[in-house]
Amino acid sequence: MGNIHDIARMAGVSAATVSRVLNNHPYVKEEKRRAVLEAAEQLRYVKNINAVHLSLGKTKIIGVILPFVSHPYFGVVLSGIASAAEKSGYKLMITQSTYQVNQEIEALDMLKRKQVDGCIIISRECPVDLVKDYSEYGRIVLCESLKDSSLSSIFVDQYKAFQTALFFLKENGRTRIGYTLLRPEGKSSQARKKAYEEQFGEAKPDWVFNNALTIEDGTRIAGEWAALSDRPDAMVITNDFVAAGFLLQCRKLGFSVPGDVSIIGFDNHPIAGALGITTVELPLQLLGETAFGQVTASDLSHQEMPFRLIERNSV
Repeated sequence: MGNIHDIARMAGVSAATVSRVLNNHPYVKEEKRRAVLEAAEQLRYVKNINAVHLSLGKTKIIGVILPFVSHPYFGVVLSGIASAAEKSGYKLMITQSTYQVNQEIEALDMLKRKQVDGCIIISRECPVDLVKDYSEYGRIVLCESLKDSSLSSIFVDQYKAFQTALFFLKENGRTRIGYTLLRPEGKSSQARKKAYEEQFGEAKPDWVFNNALTIEDGTRIAGEWAALSDRPDAMVITNDFVAAGFLLQCRKLGFSVPGDVSIIGFDNHPIAGALGITTVELPLQLLGETAFGQVTASDLSHQEMPFRLIERNSV
């Protein structure tokens, strides 16, 4: 493959003229433009994108760190980021971390090496102080509640959202309430735990079910719930897929929803509508779009996204 100087020699023009043609400069005579383009084609010239990025001072690439690409919650947020990126002429570099700190650090290192212009972290395991250390290399956006002078953030108030679900169950006569978490040590899980304890005190250990992420987890948790001698009569469940697995398995085991147990999910995924599951709607697509706007903005910002409870027939 030829370079600019090879093209200039073949076309009989200066290297500066070649550069203007390849960069679509308008003030080049048509015969010279044709000669340059024909020479570039014959020499199979390919623009060195790294050199372009170096000259522009940016890559037009944004890094995205998320634990699971395939899970609908993270997938919808990613879809929002991707939609906004496409409209703005950006590409995405996606890292699936599975909550492994080393994977998250490797992705942040791309920011340090100027391989990406900024980074959006949808959910993390990496200590926040370590994340802050990378903020000197580019904009970082966290999809969680964190007001910090070096990082932008966008979030749904998980404490308020969980509190809303608990209030709704109480209004409907349910006070023996269990709940599920993905990671007990996670920030969202801690917020939900706090909301519960302020309403009902510390939950019975066997009324809190961990590692709740998928439909299969919902099926497993329903079996654990059914095996209890003292069962909660309502469940606030991590997301609508876990809620769907829980509901379907309860029915399979002969229990009635909401007769034997009321269910509230989170996210308002279409599966909740199909199965009539009451849920707390989180604007995940919009959250992703807004996160992209933050990572490409010149100023830091902290934004709280709205939520709403959607009443169906599982309570």
